[in-house]
Amino acid sequence: MATVPKTISVTEKNEAWINSRVESGDYGNASEYIRDLIRKDQAAQSQYAKLAALLQKGLDSGLNERSVLDILEDAKAPLKANGKV
Repeated sequence: MATVPKTISVTEKNEAWINSRVESGDYGNASEYIRDLIRKDQAAQSQYAKLAALLQKGLDSGLNERSVLDILEDAKAPLKANGKV
């Protein structure tokens, strides 16, 4: 994938941190470190979107008359059937 030059400004403290990450050998240079941060942020945002969708699905499903224990037993049933509980 092609890279595009980008100029960013960071504090001296941030610069020291970036340099320490590079000097540790975990990253080859500052750009590699920043790209890794972006990838991690993208993954976190993707997970957040999935969680938000699941929460919304739960809210949209409405109230349930079953007790928490009934729901837990239903969740355990497949595991019990396979001898895992």
